[in-house]
Amino acid sequence: MQAKSQPAFKAVRVSTSPYNRKTRGRVVHFENNGIPGQQGFSTEDILWAVGIWSVILTLSPVVVFYVLMVA
Repeated sequence: MQAKSQPAFKAVRVSTSPYNRKTRGRVVHFENNGIPGQQGFSTEDILWAVGIWSVILTLSPVVVFYVLMVA
């Protein structure tokens, strides 16, 4: 008996879910929480924003002092 030949590459299934969207090379996943009008920020988003603002507010006096000393 001879075995059936298999293709060299397997076909890739592409998800057509409305919650997965490909945006500039990355897959963005949108979670469905069951209430369409109640989509809010996640804890990760809030921590990221607090981190960025803390860096900006911490470094702004340093930048102002440097500009005043150099000018």
